[in-house]
Amino acid sequence: MSGNEKKAKKEKKKIIPKKNPMPEQDPKVRRHNFEEVPYGYTPELAQKEAERCIMCKKPLCIDGCPVNIDIPGFIKMIAEGDYVGAARKIKEENCLPAICGRVCPQETQCEIVCTLAKKFEPVAIGRLERFAADYERDNNLIELPKKLPPNGRKIAVVGSGPAGLTVAGDLIVLGYEVTIYEAFHKPGGVLMYGIPEFRLPKKIVEEEVDYLKKLGVTLEFNQVIGKSITVDELLKDMGYNAVFIGVGAGLPSFLGIPGEELGGVYSANEYLTRSNLMKAFLFPEYDTPIVRGRTVCVVGGGNVAMDAARTALRLGAENVYIVYRRSRTELPAREEEIHHAEEEGIIFKLLTNPVEMYGDERGMVKRIKCQEMELGEPDESGRRRPVPKEGCYFTIDTDLVIIAIGGQANPLLTKSMQGLELNKWGNIVADENGRTSAERVWAGGDIVTGSATVIEAMGAGKKAAADIHKYLSDKEKQESVSWKVSN
Repeated sequence: MSGNEKKAKKEKKKIIPKKNPMPEQDPKVRRHNFEEVPYGYTPELAQKEAERCIMCKKPLCIDGCPVNIDIPGFIKMIAEGDYVGAARKIKEENCLPAICGRVCPQETQCEIVCTLAKKFEPVAIGRLERFAADYERDNNLIELPKKLPPNGRKIAVVGSGPAGLTVAGDLIVLGYEVTIYEAFHKPGGVLMYGIPEFRLPKKIVEEEVDYLKKLGVTLEFNQVIGKSITVDELLKDMGYNAVFIGVGAGLPSFLGIPGEELGGVYSANEYLTRSNLMKAFLFPEYDTPIVRGRTVCVVGGGNVAMDAARTALRLGAENVYIVYRRSRTELPAREEEIHHAEEEGIIFKLLTNPVEMYGDERGMVKRIKCQEMELGEPDESGRRRPVPKEGCYFTIDTDLVIIAIGGQANPLLTKSMQGLELNKWGNIVADENGRTSAERVWAGGDIVTGSATVIEAMGAGKKAAADIHKYLSDKEKQESVSWKVSN
């Protein structure tokens, strides 16, 4: 090899230290619309970013992914220009890549363990996943994978959120007949009712679900399991061999302070459901009632709080506050979401804790009283505990308050079942594979763990699907042996 060739090879291996930025809407424009904020990578940007991957011998990124995608494999394909191949490689483990590429916290999962991150910014794995999925879909190049022949066994999936969709996607290709029972009139669970259009367009969710329908998954809407049908009926009367429960944590939590019952005080769950699923943001095309505050206080610091605050801004609020009892360092929301909120003009009232709300003569909220906080020693979560400052109070005039401090398990389904073990918070107790104390019943996602991420719910769904398949396959073998012995 000549000196020039060695020099060229060395230059070719030179690593770009930072991620290639993803084009996005200008903050001054996007704060007035519900269109998706990031535009996504172009093929040129995607290839450029993919070429940053050093293809290390021990890719820790795969272990960092809750669904174990072959990350180096699909990135290599993008670098080589095989964008469709990359999408299909992802789909070997993940049936919802366009969704995950948008909302998964890659920065705390696959990207945080990227070898490149030891010295530079990690490879933008999430952006590349989104690019591959979008390229395949936008160019009408989606192909269905091969399925095993029907095995005669039926699976009922309760809830069409990320956990349920993952179970359905994994089991349908193994030859099972899969039916998803959804309480709402639209599929997607939290993907549909909880995440705003500007972060996850509903068309994307619908098209990912349509992919599963084309694979043969059946969806039954407006079915509240535990009310219209019980789990026992699914197993005993309707012939299902197994049931997976993935209903999420849909019961909102509140502060428990005086004045919380006033008009104009929403849970984030209700507020986002009215805007997203019931399309209040498309008024007057959809005449869904929702309070459109001029000065809005969102209590909480997670992704849901950011979603609610940015939604309120787009619905016409003049001032929107994030009221959070810890400092910016402890904010649980993704850094990207915090950054977007700050760019759009959301005001952060940190080290602040609401203690009372006051109403006007019509019973509508008009003011919120807050206490200043300071940080003490770390609590069980590892974050420094907020401690009240004695006598330090102030008020914020507000006509809309949104409580975004997490959710609890809705007891409607669990109370209708016998023999189902629950923990002290009302969540279903399940082992690492999703098996519950009830025979032939598995569970996963927020109904087991409490509020968590989309990809964590999908990871739980994958484990449960694999265990359901193993359980039913082993049972069939045992029944076959017993039949041979008896004959």
